[in-house]
Amino acid sequence: MRIPLGRQRSLAVLILAAGGSRRLGRPKQFVQLMGATLLAHSVDLAISTGAPWIGVVTGHQASRAKCALRGRPVHCIRCPEWGSGLSASLRAGARRLPRNATHVLVLTVDQWRVTPADLVILCKAATRRSAVGTVHGEHLGIPAVFPRRYWPALLTLTGDRGAQPLLRATKAHGVQLPRASHDLDTPLALRTLQNERYSTVRKIVTLRA
Repeated sequence: MRIPLGRQRSLAVLILAAGGSRRLGRPKQFVQLMGATLLAHSVDLAISTGAPWIGVVTGHQASRAKCALRGRPVHCIRCPEWGSGLSASLRAGARRLPRNATHVLVLTVDQWRVTPADLVILCKAATRRSAVGTVHGEHLGIPAVFPRRYWPALLTLTGDRGAQPLLRATKAHGVQLPRASHDLDTPLALRTLQNERYSTVRKIVTLRA
């Protein structure tokens, strides 16, 4: 049976923002676009779901992240083992999930094209028994929704592949969200993104002139 999520009180949101972004060369959660960091953008995206509980897993420069989130309706969850990969962040977040939630929506900070409408599509595909992941080529990944029955399994994940092994093992339903395929992992990707945003601003300014 499919269940309504989104603006229901049964949903928790977990944002993974602990990494040091070695490939990018700087912590991506603090990259600024249009006057806001990717961390702030991901929190705003989570808030758009109407979920009553939002957790942000921090690690690299955790104190800086906590200060940046001061005043926002989120729970900061520090992950001392952040350097061992995404799975450590998932485990840290899973330990803090609220008891009254039935599902958790897992997000990252670098999928900057994902929109609130995308999350509605993802959450509507969730059921009380099946996990839902986003299709990335031949694999399923984050953003993803896990019902409570899979939360103990989140605590057993290891390595740097995050939720992929669990999504595969549980034969999770896959949802096509093309915007989720754009992430920010390399300096080239960052330059492309900044150039795209700069061009958009110039067009807006030109139209208003």
